[in-house]
Amino acid sequence: MTTLRSALATHAGTPLADAASCVGELAAAAAALFAMIGNGGAEGGADATGIGNSGGDLQKALDVAADRLFVDAARRSPVSFYGSEEQDDAVPMAAGGTLALAIDPLDGSSNIETNVSIGTIFSILPGEGRNADDIFRQPGRAQLAAGFFVYGPQLLLVVSFGAGTTTYAYRPASGEYEVLIERMAIPEAAKEFAINASNQRHWGEPVRRYIAGCLAGKEGPRGRDFNMRWVASAVADAYRIFLRGGIYLYPGDTRKGYDKGRIRLTYEASPIAFLAENAGGAATDGLTPILDIVPEGLHQRTPVVFGSREEVVEFGRVFADPDSIGENFGALGERPIAPL
Repeated sequence: MTTLRSALATHAGTPLADAASCVGELAAAAAALFAMIGNGGAEGGADATGIGNSGGDLQKALDVAADRLFVDAARRSPVSFYGSEEQDDAVPMAAGGTLALAIDPLDGSSNIETNVSIGTIFSILPGEGRNADDIFRQPGRAQLAAGFFVYGPQLLLVVSFGAGTTTYAYRPASGEYEVLIERMAIPEAAKEFAINASNQRHWGEPVRRYIAGCLAGKEGPRGRDFNMRWVASAVADAYRIFLRGGIYLYPGDTRKGYDKGRIRLTYEASPIAFLAENAGGAATDGLTPILDIVPEGLHQRTPVVFGSREEVVEFGRVFADPDSIGENFGALGERPIAPL
């Protein structure tokens, strides 16, 4: 059985050696966090600390504990700067470090008390010779490695070094991560979509038209029935889509502060996009590939659409030209679509 340890060892002496070393340290920290979650979390794990993070969300005790674990992992790695959702600014690490680590230490922490899968999302970028001002202003295609951990019934790691996407499952008895899916392949076509439908009244016309087309089913312009899934935990939704196909949408909308959605580009959208493209899928902000966007800073937000390539392309077509959907149908709720 191939293990993560043996797979990382294959990068020794290559340009990815430092990134592989960092992934190994992150995996050890994730195993410690998984044990902490299984034992009830940090003291007050599901309770807010009263302190807001970079996005203005109240941190939970487990958010803070997770961030500390991954800070320690970064310090054991050749990381020059650590950028976290839980930190306002990039934290300087090893002088002369070759890597920059951007991370959401605990994605979906609002689901802690409901026992829904949560996770960690990370991006590893070149860090040598860069300063704090521009270290996280690198496009996603510059990533050396990216991945996410899922803390659910099993601890899973989905990771890519740019040549395929692999899933590992953690085995507590041995302390090893064993390969679960050697080469993930997102199905090209989708029959499921993931979106927070409660926000429909705030969506722009293209999003409402696209979702209406899915909901119209076999009789509609798409010619097939769709199911909707929405976990409100990006790693849980992403892993399901990577396994069986589908499309995830978190668009910008008309609410104040939501014009660019709520997903962070550097440490959420870019690593998931890197994984998706390396598994045969696609990821865009509606039109532009996520990996081609140059961040303005660590905490920049972006609209996100990712999943089955065929479906992401279809959404882009509707987004560019809403009238192209070519059928007469209404959208959900109180804002009907005008006949075409």
